[in-house]
Amino acid sequence: MSRRVVYTRGGAPADVLTVIEEPEPAAPGTGQVLVRATAFPVHPGDLQAVEAYPGNSGQPVPAGVEATGVVEAIGPGTPVAPGVAPGARVTVFPHPGAWSQWIMAAARAVVAVPAGVPDEVAAQMLVNPITAVMLRREAEAHASIGYDGVLLQTAAGSSVGRLLTAVSQAHDISLVNVVRSERGATELRHRFPDVPVVATEHAGWADDVRSAVGDRPLSVALDPIGGKLAESLVDLLTPGGTLVCYGQMAAEPISLPASTLLHKSLTLRGRSIGHWMSDTPLDRQVSDVAAAKMIATTAKDQFDVAATYGLGDLAEAVDHAQRPGKVGTVLIRPW
Repeated sequence: MSRRVVYTRGGAPADVLTVIEEPEPAAPGTGQVLVRATAFPVHPGDLQAVEAYPGNSGQPVPAGVEATGVVEAIGPGTPVAPGVAPGARVTVFPHPGAWSQWIMAAARAVVAVPAGVPDEVAAQMLVNPITAVMLRREAEAHASIGYDGVLLQTAAGSSVGRLLTAVSQAHDISLVNVVRSERGATELRHRFPDVPVVATEHAGWADDVRSAVGDRPLSVALDPIGGKLAESLVDLLTPGGTLVCYGQMAAEPISLPASTLLHKSLTLRGRSIGHWMSDTPLDRQVSDVAAAKMIATTAKDQFDVAATYGLGDLAEAVDHAQRPGKVGTVLIRPW
């Protein structure tokens, strides 16, 4: 038998996620690769999808989209990516239902793990780095980024935030980081001593951002939180600036007067890994995956693991993944 994480209704992930048993998969068919999973990450987006699921499905909905493991078999006549072979270590993404001991994946979703990249990094090798690459591309769509413009990002201590900081430094993008607490700011300054960090727990944090930016235009803000914080970011943006929202951590909506958008000629955009999967041309996806593998190889120290749990401790893993101030990604070992 094989174990898989599923849910049949939306709600608090710790309450609605459950582990079921099902028969082990048969041999893969053409276009398929059978992978024995060794670890998978609990991403915030995974949990948001569970919370937002409408109503009751009546049938188990498989959870997760990313996992790492070992190739057990490849379907006959199946073309695969370089390095994908029986016994090879791979990461699978996107694959709805990746939180499972066995994954019958489409061959196009199976990527070889570079030599020297440990399982703890391989389990996070695609979703977060691709998100960072996607956000950098969104920022660079503004003409000033890469020249005199400054990029601002909130939740900078998150897994994506740390990777985006590393990517921005590699591409000479001026960046100001924003985090919730001074404790988080101190930790981030230690990692990236050349990048200004501001903590929103201080009443005058917006002025601290303006001081860090100086006379340069604050052209783009990247925000996975929303709500009141996003409203503050709009106030900070230079006329003609862009706010890119890529998450919905705040419970309250973003409320903006039309006059602000009109007078400052601002652009509001929403991006997500779901948009990347559905809207990004295949050649760009291939390039982004290659960039993600490069990030995993060259910036392994930015792939922190907050904790590792067994599949039997699913509720505890989900609770930890939602804990404020957590540093790193929560992983689950399915065996």
